[in-house]
Amino acid sequence: MFSDPLFLFATVACLVVLGILLFGIATFAKGGEFNKRNANKIMRWRLGVQFVAVVAIAAFAWLRSVS
Repeated sequence: MFSDPLFLFATVACLVVLGILLFGIATFAKGGEFNKRNANKIMRWRLGVQFVAVVAIAAFAWLRSVS
């Protein structure tokens, strides 16, 4: 499983989602002008990467069940 490239891709995508989420929470907690300008942009980035991660996880699960 750990040698499967799709599994590694899904893992990295999940870690990127976590990083973006933590960055967004930190900027939200700090507030200020940066948060006002970029809060929606950060949320859109997280949603896009989260979509990729979910698709990768679903593809990995489907491919494992088929073979």
